Amino acid sequence: MLGKYTKTVEPGWRLIFPIIQSMTKVDIRTKAVDVPFQEAITKDNVTTKINAVIYYKVNDSARAILEVENFWFAVSQLAQTTMRNIAGELELDELLANRDEAAKRIKEIVDKASDPWGIKVETVELKDVILPEDMQRVIAKQAEAERERRAVVIKSRGEVEASENLAQAAGTLSAQPGALHLRTLNTLNDLSSDQSNTVIFAMPLEVLRAFEKMGK
Repeated sequence: MLGKYTKTVEPGWRLIFPIIQSMTKVDIRTKAVDVPFQEAITKDNVTTKINAVIYYKVNDSARAILEVENFWFAVSQLAQTTMRNIAGELELDELLANRDEAAKRIKEIVDKASDPWGIKVETVELKDVILPEDMQRVIAKQAEAERERRAVVIKSRGEVEASENLAQAAGTLSAQPGALHLRTLNTLNDLSSDQSNTVIFAMPLEVLRAFEKMGK
């Protein structure tokens, strides 16, 4: 009334006297504010562009109107500066790998700073982190090199395991009398399953001796 705050009223019909009274409606539902892309420099001097979305609601309508001129604009500006500051405190790898942690820190700072305005920040979500093209190429090469390194390691481990199994099999065959002959016959049986195969077999002396023992 006459430029002075009197009270906060609940939704419904209200009688207002023109000229001497005015009323401002405040939407207390949760709002989503799309924070535009902000150019920020990370701790390791990489230029990035990040954007986010902030979900907030008005907890105190009187403070939201009286303490700040435009609380929607104020929250958006506060979020933009906070995003740049948080990005400057993190290295690029940390920002890319821990986006949820960065968003949590932004939410805590914006929520605390907007408390005097009667604003409650519910959550902050980082939407995109855009890197320069040259940095994207560097990261792609790094990822490719890492995949090649893992492939070489896996292949070498497989070769080690195969050699260990072959050595164990050779030891078993050499330790058991007649095992090598049975293995040879088994191999011949596998080859004979395909009629298109032509096998030239040089029979070792040990096999002949084995047949001789079997005959006796």
